[in-house]
Amino acid sequence: MEELIELDHNLFLYLNNLGSETWDWMWIGISDKWMAIPLYAFLLFLLFKKFGWKYSVATLVCIALLITCTDQMSNVFKDFFMRPRPCRQEGVTEFARIVAERCGKYGFYSAHASSTFAVAIFLGSIFIKKIPKMIWFLLLWAAIVAYSRVYLGVHYPGDILIGALFGILYGYLLYLLQQFVVKKLNVV
Repeated sequence: MEELIELDHNLFLYLNNLGSETWDWMWIGISDKWMAIPLYAFLLFLLFKKFGWKYSVATLVCIALLITCTDQMSNVFKDFFMRPRPCRQEGVTEFARIVAERCGKYGFYSAHASSTFAVAIFLGSIFIKKIPKMIWFLLLWAAIVAYSRVYLGVHYPGDILIGALFGILYGYLLYLLQQFVVKKLNVV
């Protein structure tokens, strides 16, 4: 386990130190959840346009449930494992570029990675028949948001990987639930 932790620390330092002050503003923006509002608005527009309002409302309820699930489960894991974030880890902060203005106490696993990958899988699965390439765009977006957390110095790559895996699982499970609900409500 120690070797895995050391590998995670070393990979973090490598990826984190690829950054440059020139680009810090961009990665801060990418990591800011409010900056994704135009993307969410566009996806909402597409949802209503391609599927209608009843289907879209059922989908929005599932998205709210999905975001709540990813956020709260990451908090459960953080409180259980109590793994310090890199920006609070002695022996790491001295060698890292800590760009984030705020740094929470614990970081395992990343809620940003979990929620963005969950939304990417969930919406990508919904749009797969109508806009097949949408899932690849959404997964790229999720990966960029996830990397921003390493860039800013608030998560290790392992936090990101596990968060992404949980997000993929939650996204797919909620997609299955959404499909069941829209069929039961006959809003397809």
